[in-house]
Amino acid sequence: MGKPMEANIHNPSVGSQAANTSSASTPNGTSSRDHILNLMKRKDALEAEISSLSSVLDTHGVNMQTPLTTFDGYPRDDIDVAQIRTTRARIIPLVNDMKSLMVEIEKALHVYHAEQTGSPISADSSSSSVPPPPAAAQAETPVIEAVFAIVDQVSPSSPAEQAGVKVGDKVKRFGSVGALNHERLAKVATEVQQNENRIISVLVCRTTGDREQDLELQLTPRRDWGGRGMLGCHLLPL
Repeated sequence: MGKPMEANIHNPSVGSQAANTSSASTPNGTSSRDHILNLMKRKDALEAEISSLSSVLDTHGVNMQTPLTTFDGYPRDDIDVAQIRTTRARIIPLVNDMKSLMVEIEKALHVYHAEQTGSPISADSSSSSVPPPPAAAQAETPVIEAVFAIVDQVSPSSPAEQAGVKVGDKVKRFGSVGALNHERLAKVATEVQQNENRIISVLVCRTTGDREQDLELQLTPRRDWGGRGMLGCHLLPL
């Protein structure tokens, strides 16, 4: 049987292993994993709407804080003040919805992680604040160290193998990328592209026998290692 071709990290797909992953059910009968996926779909829809409205502001060369009046209090005549005000008024409640949704996602991720590891759910697991999305504020989504991908292939002599990555490792953090902001692993691909020949700190959860432990690995993406891609491994989103 021939050696399987390495999948492209820039176009990951959910295979049968991820599709068959089971988790405990929430009170309404939906699994924790499905609940998170539904929340992520709502997040994607909100982000798309906020981005669309933000592009309207971009066409006028303004943002949410740009003054719409002259120094002496008159409406500016070089921009469509009415349209900008209407657009801002639509963005504000969407941003507030996004803040609430991000808090809900964070809670769901803590619950899912606790189910997967068998650890108790901390009483203050949902106490951390989540900043607004980048489209509405100049702040990055925080990295929440919950599992968001699993390694299903590692090529011999690859940067991934040299860093100690093993098949079955569950990824909790990949550089600045975490469970809340990986965008179906697209951000992982961006992180790799932006850090060629530079060390990326990767936090993985590894199961050995009946024991789980977190490991901090130092991975350096390279093109010249003799195989496909810059990592030599493939990730499946969870």
